[in-house]
Amino acid sequence: QAHVVEYGGGLVQPGGSLRLSCAASGLLLEYYAVGWFRQAPGKERERVACISSSAGGTHYADSVKGRFTISRDNANNTVYLRMNNLKPEDTAVYRCAAGGAFGASCPTVVYELGHWGQGTQVTVSS
Repeated sequence: QAHVVEYGGGLVQPGGSLRLSCAASGLLLEYYAVGWFRQAPGKERERVACISSSAGGTHYADSVKGRFTISRDNANNTVYLRMNNLKPEDTAVYRCAAGGAFGASCPTVVYELGHWGQGTQVTVSS
């Protein structure tokens, strides 16, 4: 019954911006740590950002620090990933996942046990 779904991917030129949305039904994201992940063909899955479930902080991969911002909109049961100054190497399928006990620090969560969306394609190209 619990589902998350991603929106907002698309084709953008280098230096452009996108905002991805992770919207949930059947669960309240405010009670979960949420991570944004990406995977390009032939590459390992990478957690680019996460946000903790309670008053906790946010964490970013070195590859996106200063360019990506993860945030919550609890009224809409949604977590966003704002991506600025996009680069061709950001091209990937982006997925969100919700998991962990309430209050968990998001880098410690085993997201494989949680709820995953289907993914949205981000392509950065001229």
